[in-house]
Amino acid sequence: MTEVTNTTFATQRAGDLRIVASVSAAHFVSHFYILVLPPLFAFIKVDFGVSYTELGLALTVFMAVSALLQTPAGFLVDRSNPRLILVAGLLCGVAGLVIAAFSHSYWVLVATFGLMGFGNTVYHPADYALLSRHVSAERMSQAYSAHTFAGLLGSAVAPAALLAMHGAFGWRGAFLGAAALGLVAVAVLLMLKDNAPDQPVKSRGGTATAISNWRLLSSKPILVNFLFFTLLAFSSFGFMNFSVVALGALYQTPVATANAALSGYLVLSALGVLVGGVIATRTSRHGLTAVIGIIVAAVATLVIGLFDLNAPWLIAVSSFSGLALGAIMPARDMIVRSVTPPGSFGKVFGFVTNGFNIGGIISPLVFGPLLDHGSPRLVFIVIAIGGLAGIATIASVPRRSSAP
Repeated sequence: MTEVTNTTFATQRAGDLRIVASVSAAHFVSHFYILVLPPLFAFIKVDFGVSYTELGLALTVFMAVSALLQTPAGFLVDRSNPRLILVAGLLCGVAGLVIAAFSHSYWVLVATFGLMGFGNTVYHPADYALLSRHVSAERMSQAYSAHTFAGLLGSAVAPAALLAMHGAFGWRGAFLGAAALGLVAVAVLLMLKDNAPDQPVKSRGGTATAISNWRLLSSKPILVNFLFFTLLAFSSFGFMNFSVVALGALYQTPVATANAALSGYLVLSALGVLVGGVIATRTSRHGLTAVIGIIVAAVATLVIGLFDLNAPWLIAVSSFSGLALGAIMPARDMIVRSVTPPGSFGKVFGFVTNGFNIGGIISPLVFGPLLDHGSPRLVFIVIAIGGLAGIATIASVPRRSSAP
C-alpha cells in the first residue's frame, strides 16, 4: 500500500511540475513580448522616420486592446480548453512579430501590436485556470510563485536579449528571434500531457448563467481584489518608469546609480516572489503576509523620497523594497483563489489581473505631471500611498466558504 501511495504521489508531483513549467514558459514569453518594442525604439524610429510619440501609439494600442478584451477572454477560458487558448494567444504574438519584421508600413506596425495585444489577453486567465485546475492544492502557492517569477524573469532579460539580437541581425531579426521564442513555448504546451482533465467545468442556464457570472465579477470580494491589483500595478509601474528621473531631479543622483537601484528593485522583486511562494506554503494568513510586505515596501520607498542616500544605501533600500513587494505576490494570488468558485478561474483572474493594465495606463498620467511640475519627491510619496491604500482593500476581502 505504501509503495502504491508513493508511486501515486510521485506521478502527481511530476504532473504538477509539467503543468507549472509549461504555463511558466508561456508567462515568460508574455512578459518578454510586452517589452519587445521599447529597447528597439531608436532603431525602428530611424527606419520608419517617425517620432517617439508615434511609436508610443503602438504600445498604447497594445495595452488598450489587452485592457478591453482580457475579461471576455476569461469567460472564453472557462467555457473552452485553456491550454489551446493559451497556444492561440502565443501564436497571435508570433504572427504579429513576423508581420512587423517584414513590413515597411508604420500603420501595419501599429496594427501588429494590436494583434499582439489581442494575444496578450489570454495569458493571465488561461495561466491561472490551468494552474488552479490541475496543480495539487498543497503545491498551489509554489505554482503561483514560479509562474509570477517566470514573468518577471521575462521582463528582466528582454532588453539585453533584444539588443543582442539587434546587434547581430538588426531590429527585424530581433523580432523574428522573439517570434521563435514564442514558437518554443507553443511546442512545449502542445506536448503537454497530464492525467487531469483539460476540459472546463460545464455550466447550464444560458442567460441566467451569464447574469450570475457578471454578478460574481461585480461582487465585493472580486471588485476589492481588482482594486488591489490596480493599486499595486500603479505603484510598481510608478517606481519602474519614473524613479530614475525622479532621483536625478530630486538629488542629482547619477543615472548609472539610479539605474543600479532600479535594477536591484527588479531583480530582488523576482527573487522575492520565490521567497513569497515558500511563505504562502507555510501559512494560510495570506492577507497578513500581503499587509506586512506592503508596509515594508512603502516605508522603504518613503525613505528614498525623504532622504538623500549614498549609492550603496540607495541600492540596498531600493532592492529591499523590491524584495518585499515580490514576496507578497504569491499571497496576492492565493487571496484571489480563496474567493473564486470552481469553474470561474478564467473569468475571475482575467478580470482581476486586468488591474495591471489599468494601473499601467493610470500611472503615467499621475507621475508624469508630478515631474513636469517640479515635484519629484511626491513621486515616491504617491508610490508609497498607492501601496498603503492597497492594505485597506485587501483587509476587507471576505472569504467564501466554497473556495476550492
